[in-house]
Amino acid sequence: MIPSVRGWNQTYDPQGLVVIGNHYPEFDYEADLNNLKDAVARLDVPYAVVQDNRGINWSAYGVRYWPTLMLIDKQGNIRLQHIGEGRYDETEAAIKALLTEPGP
Repeated sequence: MIPSVRGWNQTYDPQGLVVIGNHYPEFDYEADLNNLKDAVARLDVPYAVVQDNRGINWSAYGVRYWPTLMLIDKQGNIRLQHIGEGRYDETEAAIKALLTEPGP
């Protein structure tokens, strides 16, 4: 999933797409900020990643499975939620459509 998200970030950032990753650690070592920084660098993740050690964002959005991808519109509404890998063409089409919508 990261290569696709990286590509969308690069392509659509100039048009207003904001990508934010949410890292909710499964294991104790994943909760260490330096380990997250190392992983972000190693995986060449160019967008912001939140370290969600207590699962606050995870729970607020009702996420139960990894990976989960959400597209949130300019008004803050979840417009697409996809669990698991795949459906990249559908997701990109939704990104394009959301970017054409007027802002608040």
